Amino acid sequence: MKIGVIGVGLWGRNLVRVIPESGRGEIKTLCDKSWRALSDLSGRLPGARVCTDYREVLADPEIDVVYVATPPDTHFEIVGAALQARKHVLVEKPLATALDAASTLVDLAWKVNRVLLVGHTFMYSPPVRRVKDLIDSGALGQVFYIDSQRVNLGQVQDSGVVWDLAPHDLSILQYWLGESPVSVYAAGQSYVSEGQEDVAFITLRYASGIVAQLHLSWLAPTKLRRTTVTGAHRMVVYDDLAGPEAVKIYDQGVSRIRQPQSFGEFQLTYRTGDIVIPRLDNVEPLRIEWDHFADCVETGSRPLSGGPEGAEIVRIIEACRRSLIAGRPQVLDRPDAGSRAAAVE
Repeated sequence: MKIGVIGVGLWGRNLVRVIPESGRGEIKTLCDKSWRALSDLSGRLPGARVCTDYREVLADPEIDVVYVATPPDTHFEIVGAALQARKHVLVEKPLATALDAASTLVDLAWKVNRVLLVGHTFMYSPPVRRVKDLIDSGALGQVFYIDSQRVNLGQVQDSGVVWDLAPHDLSILQYWLGESPVSVYAAGQSYVSEGQEDVAFITLRYASGIVAQLHLSWLAPTKLRRTTVTGAHRMVVYDDLAGPEAVKIYDQGVSRIRQPQSFGEFQLTYRTGDIVIPRLDNVEPLRIEWDHFADCVETGSRPLSGGPEGAEIVRIIEACRRSLIAGRPQVLDRPDAGSRAAAVE
């Protein structure tokens, strides 16, 4: 594969490092508006040309894959132009900043028969995949609820904390549960940001009965990236900052006594067992994501975090934003079943 990289900020630099290590493709062109950023990076790839206009990348007939790591409000224009130029596209999350735009990109990718993968990198993380295996295998029993904290101090963005942080947790939930919420309720406040929330609490309800709670903040004294999944048989804590101990399985639970022997007998029994820390693969999620994307390009298979999945995340975030403004829960009706953008299979 001949690859053009559009945007060489933090994520662009990461992928520029990963691609040569993987041996899956050759970076032919680096593109960014900043000549300084390009000069800092081009030394690592002496054979790559540089430019400041993304249209030069798309006009190159030898380039068949484009990686887009530009600000979200540019994704619709750049990704749309790349697909129209018949390029396969890997774009950083979110797919777009509005559902209509995201759906248009999904339909366009389908029309031109090109792979569109959205960089929801946590879906390729070994700890997240281990929790997925636990849920799917039934090791946790029926999942009751999920509680997540993604907080830190600083890194305030113009888009607000929901657009900045929620896509991570929402993509993880979509991957784990295989279903979309039927309603969302978001409460937040802008304390130091101009017109955008810097703290938010989001409650998601699912048709299966699962409830998920997200706590997002730029105003926390410590950095936390911790999610708890409570099941009928076991509970699991996923801590993204815990390194090799990122997943801990707690053999704990509560059972109801259905036929107590006497009126005074306790109706509930509590079980406390072992804590298991499973071994996790030591592979960078971005490397797994790139290899998966390369496989999809080579075989034509459907991406794990493809356009429909990316559009669904945008749909949920839009509902969260509406809830923040309205101050009440928002029901998420399923889009038209015939829409390719709605088909999260």
